[in-house]
Amino acid sequence: MPSLIDLRRRIRAVKSTQQITKAMKMIAASRLKRAQDRVVAARPYAQRMLQVLNSLAARVDPEAHPLLRSPVGAAGRPLLIVMTGDRGLCGSFNSNVIKAAGQFIVSEGRSREIALGLVGRKGRDFFRRRGFDVRYEQVGAFQRLAFGHAVEIANAAIDEFVSGRASSVSLVYNEFKSVMSQRVVLERLLPIPRLDGDGAAPAADYLYEPGPEEIFRDLLPRHVQAQVYRALLESNAAFYAAQMTAMDAATRNSADMIESLTLYMNKVRQAAITREIIEVVSGAAAT
Repeated sequence: MPSLIDLRRRIRAVKSTQQITKAMKMIAASRLKRAQDRVVAARPYAQRMLQVLNSLAARVDPEAHPLLRSPVGAAGRPLLIVMTGDRGLCGSFNSNVIKAAGQFIVSEGRSREIALGLVGRKGRDFFRRRGFDVRYEQVGAFQRLAFGHAVEIANAAIDEFVSGRASSVSLVYNEFKSVMSQRVVLERLLPIPRLDGDGAAPAADYLYEPGPEEIFRDLLPRHVQAQVYRALLESNAAFYAAQMTAMDAATRNSADMIESLTLYMNKVRQAAITREIIEVVSGAAAT
C-alpha cells in the first residue's frame, strides 16, 4: 500500500499535467479558429478551379501540356506526398495519415516501388527510418504556413512529373470536417484528372485568348499550387482540431484520476488513523 506522501506526490504530478493539457487545449482552440477561417476561405477557389480544369482536361488534347499528359509505360515511380504534423499529442491524426500512405504503398507497390514526398516531422521520421525513396521533404512549414510553402512543394512535384522521374503524383492528408471529425483524403494531383464523359452534358467548345499554350503554361502550375495549398490548410486545421480534442480528453481523464487518487488517499489516511486509535486503546487496556 503506498504511503500518504507518495499519493500526495502523484496527485500533485497529475494536477501539473492537467494544467499543461488545459493550456494546450486553449492554445489549439485559438489557433484552430484562424486555421478554420483560412481553409474555409480557400476552399471555393480551389474546388472551382479543380472542376473547371478537370472539365477542360476532358475536352482538350492531352499533348497540349505536360501536366495533362498521362505517361504510358513510363519508367518513373508514382510519387506520394504525405502530409503529417510536426508535433504529436493530437490523437490518431498522424497515425491515420501514415496508415493510409502505407495502404497506398502496398496496393501500388505490387507492380513498382513508390517514391515519397514528406511534409511534416512525424511522417518524415517514420518513413526515413524504413528506407523509402524520399524525393522531397519539408519540416516546420506549419509553424508559419504561407502560400510559398505550397509553391515549393508543387514545383518539386511538377519537376518530378515533367522530367519523367514520377509517373503520377498523389496527395494524402487529413481533411478538416469539424472539430470532432477529420477525414483522411487520398487524391491524385498529377496528371490533372479528366472528367469521364457520360453523355449527360453536351460537349463545350472553348475559345482561347491569347492561346491554349500560353493559358496552360500559366494556369496549370498555378492550379497545382492552389490544390497543394488547400491540402496544407486542411491538414493544419485538422491538426489543431485533433489536438484540441485530445487535450480536452486528457484534461477530463486527469480530473477523474485526481478524484480517484484523492478518494484512495482519504481511505489510506482513515485506515492509518484507525490503526493508531486501536494501538492507543490497546496500550491503555494493557496497562
